[in-house]
Amino acid sequence: MAGTITFTMIKPSAFAAGFTGKILSMIEEGGYKIKAMKKIRLTKEMAGHFYEMHLGKPFYEELTSFMSSGPIVAAVLEKENAVDSFRQFIGATDPAKAAEGTIRKLYGKNLGENAIHGSDSDESAEREASFFFSFTEQN
Repeated sequence: MAGTITFTMIKPSAFAAGFTGKILSMIEEGGYKIKAMKKIRLTKEMAGHFYEMHLGKPFYEELTSFMSSGPIVAAVLEKENAVDSFRQFIGATDPAKAAEGTIRKLYGKNLGENAIHGSDSDESAEREASFFFSFTEQN
């Protein structure tokens, strides 16, 4: 059975471009309830820990540098079938291939700076939410 939470981050380039409010409005209008949210700037070490599953991959260094380059907005979202529905809602990882009207199509620059992160599984959603938020912050 699909879970009811997912985790998202508005990435540094979208935050810097002033898209945070528009993205959050889209998320709420899409039927997602924001259960927890914070603005934070990741250190390179924090980004490395968050993305440790990608350690050794060619894009790891660029990814952790980008994600620590400016503030992000992290959030835990709630909705039925949250992970799968949110991944469809935000669009394909590459904004050029994302469906019209999706967050990545509207606000993403390129494959690396695609505006927003969405968990890829229920297990990832739990792990990622716990990275940024305590149990009491999520409830």
